[in-house]
Amino acid sequence: MSENYTASDLHVLEGLTAVRKRPGMYIGSTGSRGLHHMLWEIVDNSIDEAANGYGDSISITINSDQSVTVEDNGRGIPTGIHPELKVSGVEVVFTQLHAGGKFDNKSYAYSGGLHGVGASVVNALSKWLICEVFQDGKHYRQEFRTYVDGNGKMHAGEPTAPLTEIGKSDKRGTRITYLPDADIFDDTSLHFDRVARRLKELAFLIKGIKITITDKRTEPQKNLNFCYSGGISDFLIDMNKDKTALHPAPIMLEGEKNGILVNIAMQYTTETSGDNIYSFVNNIPTPEGGTHETGFKTALTKVMNEIIKNNQQAVKEKIEFEGDDFREGLTAIISLKMTDVQFEGQTKTRLGNTEARTAVDAITQEQLLHFFQNLSNSQITAKVCEKAITAAKVRLAAKKAKKIERDKIKADAAPLVGKLSSCTGKDYVKNELFIVEGDSAGGCAKM
Repeated sequence: MSENYTASDLHVLEGLTAVRKRPGMYIGSTGSRGLHHMLWEIVDNSIDEAANGYGDSISITINSDQSVTVEDNGRGIPTGIHPELKVSGVEVVFTQLHAGGKFDNKSYAYSGGLHGVGASVVNALSKWLICEVFQDGKHYRQEFRTYVDGNGKMHAGEPTAPLTEIGKSDKRGTRITYLPDADIFDDTSLHFDRVARRLKELAFLIKGIKITITDKRTEPQKNLNFCYSGGISDFLIDMNKDKTALHPAPIMLEGEKNGILVNIAMQYTTETSGDNIYSFVNNIPTPEGGTHETGFKTALTKVMNEIIKNNQQAVKEKIEFEGDDFREGLTAIISLKMTDVQFEGQTKTRLGNTEARTAVDAITQEQLLHFFQNLSNSQITAKVCEKAITAAKVRLAAKKAKKIERDKIKADAAPLVGKLSSCTGKDYVKNELFIVEGDSAGGCAKM
C-alpha cells in the first residue's frame, strides 16, 4: 500500500461500468434478491404503461437458458432519434444512467420508476439483452452485449448495432429478453414461485390487467394466468382465506387529497398475533413501510379511541388502550398513487414523503369514523371494539405478570437474601419473625 495519495490515484468509472463495479448500490445485492430485482425493474416499466391506461397485458417467460422475456402491449419505448444524443430512444434508455420519461408528469401520471436507471442497470448486469419494439406498424430490434476486448477493457451493455427496423407488425408494445451475467450473480436461476407471487400481487393492484408467466425450464412447462376485477378487495380476501374473519366483506376506504390517490382495504380476523399491513406506492411494494403506514396507524388509533368512548364495557373498566390493541388480528392493504415519490434508496422499500402521511391520515379518519358510526355497521363496530378490549386486557394482564416476576427476581437478588427471607404465608396469624445472630443461626432458624 502506497504512502502517497495523489490525483492520479482517483479513478473515474464511466457509463455502465460503474454499475458492474458496485451492483449492490443499484439492485441491493448480487444474490437472489438482486437477481429478482432485475426482473422487477423491467416488469415495473410494463406495469407503469398499464397503470396509466396504455396497456392491459403483460407476459413473462423464463427461458430454458435462464434468460427472461418480458413483453407488454403498451406504447413501446420511443424509437425516434434523441435530439441531443443523436441515437434512438431505445439506445438512450438502455445505455444511459438516469435517462427516461418519468422525471416529469407528461408521459406518466404515476410511475414506480423514478431514477431512470432500471433498464440500463439490467443491461449493465446482463451478458446480453435484446429489445424489440412494435410501434406504428413496424417491428424494431436492437441488441446489447457485455464483453472484454483484446486489451482487457470491459465493455458493459454496449449496442452491437443501431436500432434496426426488421419488418412489419400489427402488434404494439415492447419485448425485452436478457440473460443475467453469471460473473455478477451467485445464481442466475429465478424462483418460479417467488416471481408468480409478485405477478399475482400486481394483478390484484391493477384491476383487469392480464398477466401470464411461463417457465420453459421444466417439462412439462409451467403456466399461470392472473386477472382480477375486484382490485385490493379481492387481494385482501385472498390473503385471509385461511383465517376466520370477524366481518366477511373488507372495509374499503378510498379518496384523494392533494393529488394523492388513497385506496385501503382492511379486515379484522380472530388472529391474536398482531397486525399484517401491506403497503404499495405506484404498485411498488414498500415492505419497510414509511409515512403512508404511519398515517394509517395514527388515524386508526384516533378513530378507535373515539369509537371506544361510547363502549360501556371499556368506560366501566377504565381501560387504557394502545395502538397495538386496535390492530390485533387486522389485515390491511394500503395502495397509493402519487407523483414525486421519495423512496428511501434505489430498491424502494420505504416511503419518505411527508404529504403521504397527511393524505392517508385524513382519508382514513374521515371515512373509517363514518363507517363505524353508521348504524348499519353496528355489529361490525361492536365486534371490533370487543376484540380491542380483549387485546388490551391480555396486554395489561401480561404486563402485570411481568412486573410481579421482576419484583420477585429483584427481591431474591437483594443484598439480604439468605439472611432476610420473604414471608410467603397468606395467613398473618401463622407467620412468625425470627431475629437471630450470625449466619449459622440464621440457617438454623430457616429449618
